[in-house]
Amino acid sequence: MAFDFSIPGAQGPTNVTIEPGHSAIFIGANGGGKTRLAVSIEQSLDGRAHRISAHRALSLNPTVPKIAEKQAILGLRIGRANEDAQVNQRAGHRWQNKEATLLLNDFDYLIQALFADQSNKSLQTHQRARAGDYSPPPLTKFEHLCTIWERLLPHRKLLISGDDIEVSSPGLSSYKASEMSDGERAIFYLVGQALLAAEDSLLIVDEPELHVHRSIMAKLWDQLEATRHDCAFVFITHDLEFGASRPAQKFVILEYDPAPRWKIELVPENTGFSEEITTLILGSRRPILFVEGTEGNLDTTMYRCCFPDLTVIPRGSCEEVIHSVVTMRRNSALTRVTCSGIVDADDYQADDVTNLQQCGVAVLPVSEIENLLLLPAVSRAIAESEGYKDAELEAKLSDVKDAVFQSLSSTAAVEAVVVRYCRRRIDRLLKKVDLSDASDISGITGTYARKTAEIDIAHIAETAKDRIEKALRDRDLPLLLANYDNKGLLAFAATHLKRQRLVDFESWLTRILRNDKAPAVAAAIRGALPNIHCK
Repeated sequence: MAFDFSIPGAQGPTNVTIEPGHSAIFIGANGGGKTRLAVSIEQSLDGRAHRISAHRALSLNPTVPKIAEKQAILGLRIGRANEDAQVNQRAGHRWQNKEATLLLNDFDYLIQALFADQSNKSLQTHQRARAGDYSPPPLTKFEHLCTIWERLLPHRKLLISGDDIEVSSPGLSSYKASEMSDGERAIFYLVGQALLAAEDSLLIVDEPELHVHRSIMAKLWDQLEATRHDCAFVFITHDLEFGASRPAQKFVILEYDPAPRWKIELVPENTGFSEEITTLILGSRRPILFVEGTEGNLDTTMYRCCFPDLTVIPRGSCEEVIHSVVTMRRNSALTRVTCSGIVDADDYQADDVTNLQQCGVAVLPVSEIENLLLLPAVSRAIAESEGYKDAELEAKLSDVKDAVFQSLSSTAAVEAVVVRYCRRRIDRLLKKVDLSDASDISGITGTYARKTAEIDIAHIAETAKDRIEKALRDRDLPLLLANYDNKGLLAFAATHLKRQRLVDFESWLTRILRNDKAPAVAAAIRGALPNIHCK
């Protein structure tokens, strides 16, 4: 039977249905009411739901007194190890009327239930053997748990006796279960909870990623969902990667009102974005800024520090940035959050810049974002933050400028820049070749030949070379930086302005931008960036 529940909302409830063998994932930020949502779902399903709290104690004690299996199961599910315990007592006993905040301490009941199951099945097997029935004995839940646990941690082996648990490892002496690492205990606990949940239950797992290493996260929940195919799973998490990695219905928690009410949106398919990016967009309460680069690099750090009121999402190449902005604006029904983008100057002509601006994509004044630091106003702010002034300050700025121009002092160096420019420009022009009107191979061939023949490579190269030579001749640093694609130029700023290695300079820059330790530098960098208008 399917699991149906409703999530209260200001504009009416969000109805969710999950079939056994399937799952749903709710993703939300800290403070977004995730745990209270887990409580609400559990309450709405009464005894058909079993919730594994994010606030869970992981103290594993195999020497806990052994009790009857039924009592242990009731203690685990209801919090009261009496045979007359009822599910309507769960809030008071299991959660002590603090369903959203209590540190759940039920590991003892879990251990007691596993030992009791093992004891009862062992006795049944012994009695059948005494009666001459030598059919294969049923697997105990401990045996199920060991199989899954050891599959996830192949360098460890659980040693289960009639009243104790130890762990062995190749080449090492065994150790008590109470000495397991947090990760080992967390996996043991989660597997045990899943195995001991009642048949045909909805398992609600709050923060399934807690204490579990990312490399085995998917394997863990794959194993448990496959083992408990009679159940359905609800995962409530803030981990975008976990949410994107699992096949499931996916929802984003956008807002929470202690009434309680939630604003929930289903993550749609076929939006043109990966599930992780779609989820991040839906979960954002701020406008989106798509930028070049990757997560964790200096580009992204600079953008996030300079645009603190925007959610910055790195998309790799300039083509991906443009595609993301166009896609999101085309899917405006996806979210009310607005977006824009920034790309490096690269080889864009004036008409290209105009077209990009109309699409919502701004263009940097330099070929690489790092080169913003070499613009005169930014270099001056960095040098002043180091205490340089007057003649010494001007000398430092002159040294940086000389180093940049000296790097293009040879014909071969200029030629290399022109060649890179031509490659990018030709690649972009080829991508614009439209063959949609051709109805046969002959038409495609003719159209392609005509379009490619219109690409004047010599003119492209000459135009690029003229701009670079003009910048060199006039010692126009901003013009040169707009056309000179060389990330290595940042080392000149490190050497001449900070007397540091490049890696130390990048670390310093990250710190001062994040901590606002050099506001004049941050202001100069922001002043060099284009204005962003998200809509």
